[in-house]
Amino acid sequence: MEIKKGIAVSPGISIAKSMVIDSEDYRIPYRAIEPGQRTNEIRRLRKAFSDAIDELTQLEETHKNKGSQIKDIFAVHQRFLHDRSLQKKIADTIRTELVTAEYAISNTFREIASHFADEKDAYISERAADIYDIARRVLKQLLGKKREEIGQLKEEVIIVARELSPIQTASFDKKFVKGITSDAGGRTSHAAIVARSLGIPAVVALEDFSTIVNEDDSVIVDGNRGIVIVNPDEKTIREYQEYREDFNQLGHKLNTLREKPAVTRDGANITLLGNIEFPGEAQTVLEKGGDGIGLYRTEFLYLNKTTEPTEEEHYEAYSQTIKAMQNKPVVIRTLDLGADKYTQSKRFVREPNPFLGLRSIRFCLQNIMMFKTQLRAILRASVLGNVKIMFPLITNQQELMQAKMILHDVMEDLSEEHIDYNRNMPVGIMVETPSAALTAFSLAKEVSFFSIGTNDLTQYTLAVDRSNELVSTLYSTADPAVLRLIRTVVQDAHKAQIDLSICGEVASEPEYIMLLLGMGVRTFSLASPMIPEIKQIIRSVTMTDCNKVARKILSMNSERHITSYLRNAARKILPEAF
Repeated sequence: MEIKKGIAVSPGISIAKSMVIDSEDYRIPYRAIEPGQRTNEIRRLRKAFSDAIDELTQLEETHKNKGSQIKDIFAVHQRFLHDRSLQKKIADTIRTELVTAEYAISNTFREIASHFADEKDAYISERAADIYDIARRVLKQLLGKKREEIGQLKEEVIIVARELSPIQTASFDKKFVKGITSDAGGRTSHAAIVARSLGIPAVVALEDFSTIVNEDDSVIVDGNRGIVIVNPDEKTIREYQEYREDFNQLGHKLNTLREKPAVTRDGANITLLGNIEFPGEAQTVLEKGGDGIGLYRTEFLYLNKTTEPTEEEHYEAYSQTIKAMQNKPVVIRTLDLGADKYTQSKRFVREPNPFLGLRSIRFCLQNIMMFKTQLRAILRASVLGNVKIMFPLITNQQELMQAKMILHDVMEDLSEEHIDYNRNMPVGIMVETPSAALTAFSLAKEVSFFSIGTNDLTQYTLAVDRSNELVSTLYSTADPAVLRLIRTVVQDAHKAQIDLSICGEVASEPEYIMLLLGMGVRTFSLASPMIPEIKQIIRSVTMTDCNKVARKILSMNSERHITSYLRNAARKILPEAF
């Protein structure tokens, strides 16, 4: 039995067999096999090389008229793939070291690439990139099959990975994927956010966890405490089965609050909205007692497709969601592509620091036709219900005015085409950078509402990559600098008399609710599975108590003391959640 501690990112308890997913972008972890598995692994190795040769041959045929340089590259790749001594070296590694075909391939190619890279001759050293490319081509044949298996699961599993993309996570079938673990990631990485919205227990930032787990190991995921246990003994399994039953009973108890209002004990009415990625999640928001959708993340229309979605595909997704919400508010955020939501392989130019690069509204303003396609669909859908539009990652007034100008251009086009839309559709922005927070009073004059995105606001304020497990301990919205920026935005919104909500992950965290209420927040947009729990806290407190908490916290200068104080205050109200 081995116990690992990571970061809890999605609550719940799960117990199942492991399913290890390797990534072609990282070193394949060491994974041992039994002596009797050698023949099968060598068979897999040979088939992977054969399939890679077939794929390369087809690709070569389509590029046969592209010039001599392209032909030379194909020739190098073909030579390596047909090299029998190379295959023998990998097969010998499998036989003698008793490792998987993936690990033997990865390790052997890395040794070869390293040898090339150490050469002083520039031409030879640059061939290391070719070696890695060939390795990826062969590994894709093995890992591609594993990805297909994920879509055809027939039994419950715990996913174990080095790192997961948001779209990988979103593709998991909750019926069979009962838990998620990854070596990398943070609480507000987008894969973590998706896991939470799906209601799948998850723990991330486990460092080398994927290297110590074998396929079909028994694994416990404790998404409440951030603990993962490999091959637990019978006593531990029984304890966690009881713990899981207690947690599930709490969930059933909280679900009885569905029809009850989110109102404090002294009568303050609070609005609880849901965050969604896909139209089908709208129903979950309603089932959990949500008052509408406060954040519809539309970039997932792009991430699971090889081509850009059409205007009709946008419109269909939005109209399905709006109709399901039955005139409850739906806030549609325009494309937030970039950073960890737009793979580097899909970019024309690699960015050394994509979180500070061409992402979000910046990407849209440089891809105006794509932006207009989405805006047309949103405007067309706006007549179907209570729709609002929101621009993400606004950093200054110029960006906001550009986005609004493009929106007005699209409105004029629709008017000329005699297509109906809501001419008074509310326009808002995400406040998620220090520059936007510090100029919130000026920005408020140009919009109908603010939504504070605490995930990016925390990241950019503290200069901490929120998806990097190496600095995950430095990332905290409880930092005094972040809290003071939030207070500034709340106060400026109130002065300008515009609506304000919190749509970052702190809205899903029980310990922050009293503080945010005390700071003046009255609308929360959160992962729908967390709505009942947050509603229970709201119904258990008074605004007087919340104001006291806020005054106390805003006088403190230590993130550690603030976190401890908030957790202790929330534990007194809802001890079962902790």
